[in-house]
Amino acid sequence: MRLLTFKFLSLFFISVTFLSAEMFSRTKVAMGTFVTISLEKKHKKYIENAFHLIEDIELSLSSYNSQAIIYQLNKNKMVKLDAYAYEALDLSKKYYCLSNRYFNITIGAITKDLYKFGKVETIPSNVELKKASTNFGGLHFTTKVATLDKALKVDLGGMGKGFAVDKVHEYFQSKQLSKGIIAASGDIRCLDECDIDVADPFSDDVLLSFKTLKANVGISTSGNYNRYVQSKKHNHLINPKMKESQKNFISITLISELPSSDLDAYATAASVMPIKKAYEFLNGHDLAYIIMQSDRKLRFSDNISRYVKDLVIHNGIKK
Repeated sequence: MRLLTFKFLSLFFISVTFLSAEMFSRTKVAMGTFVTISLEKKHKKYIENAFHLIEDIELSLSSYNSQAIIYQLNKNKMVKLDAYAYEALDLSKKYYCLSNRYFNITIGAITKDLYKFGKVETIPSNVELKKASTNFGGLHFTTKVATLDKALKVDLGGMGKGFAVDKVHEYFQSKQLSKGIIAASGDIRCLDECDIDVADPFSDDVLLSFKTLKANVGISTSGNYNRYVQSKKHNHLINPKMKESQKNFISITLISELPSSDLDAYATAASVMPIKKAYEFLNGHDLAYIIMQSDRKLRFSDNISRYVKDLVIHNGIKK
């Protein structure tokens, strides 16, 4: 699919290209970012339904919307769950175990209360960070109810966008749609083959481009794309074990047929791991990766050709 490219590189980690003559697209602000959904013109009626679905998911998973279930869990330490909130918490528990505790949604006391990400950001002291609790064992839930220890807060930012992309993708599959794209910041799902641009973290240019080889492939990028943050001692990727910003990777892009929530969570977890552990973790899953390390060198998984073709690296980046 070609001809019409969304150049939101200062806003999106990755952008997509598709055939303008056949496709209809709409972009809205949702889940704290720009979400673009594209379908064939004859199926455009499903786009509005997809955005309503995302609104419902946000009312379950948001830790910023005062009406949302997770917000109420953080505030009241007990809440009734709906199906989305329960599934997201259950998946997060799985990711916590699979990642050896590097993916941890109970990091909210640090990301929300201390750094205040999403608001007027601050830099906490070492004493404050040391006292902050990230004890996942303090989160308890069934299919109906969740409770949270007093010192904890939940932050689903590491998998929530991927989760929403999956639900929209499932909806489109139920309508037997075979062409289209769902793009939520760093999380994209291509219903058929598509062209991908990955943004350069240090400019408004494209870092690299490729075409997906298969239909229903997800692409997820996690990284430090805020150039102001890159110049400081902290960024939005916090190691929940060390309670400090990660310093090993600039960006991690994952490509796979795995669910987008998996890719979102795996990219988040790998981003805060030590280098050796990160590569071991990613190599243990059915996915390909493109990684820019802190030395600005690019690393590609050995299986990258199984997922992409026509890979082009721009701006003379080192391999």
